[in-house]
Amino acid sequence: MVQVKMMNEELFSKLHKEVTIAGELIRARQEEKQGLLDEFDAECKRFFFGKISEKSLAASVKKTNKELIRLDSEIRRNISRARIVASKIMQLSSAQAPVAFRASLSGIVGGGAKKVKKKHAKHHKKKRK
Repeated sequence: MVQVKMMNEELFSKLHKEVTIAGELIRARQEEKQGLLDEFDAECKRFFFGKISEKSLAASVKKTNKELIRLDSEIRRNISRARIVASKIMQLSSAQAPVAFRASLSGIVGGGAKKVKKKHAKHHKKKRK
């Protein structure tokens, strides 16, 4: 009896969830970053119109930069995680390449792996002096 290799759907769905989670985390951190930038922009306007002091703005700059660095590193980490999981999905999908079978009067033919030709190393000629 001939069998076709089946996809591990449980693993595929797990990987799909991981990619989705990583994508949602990237989006959430980007929205958080945009909110932080908008908040800082509003604070700069308040300073421009004289509502807050320069010392207060300087403290806000330090806090905002620290938070931006944290968000950027988290976004990069989630992008890397998504890339790793996506490569696992590609490997799993590539393993599902169809195997050629043919039906004949004598039964089912095919399914064997093709023989790969060995590549021979090139011979280098010795240079004459």
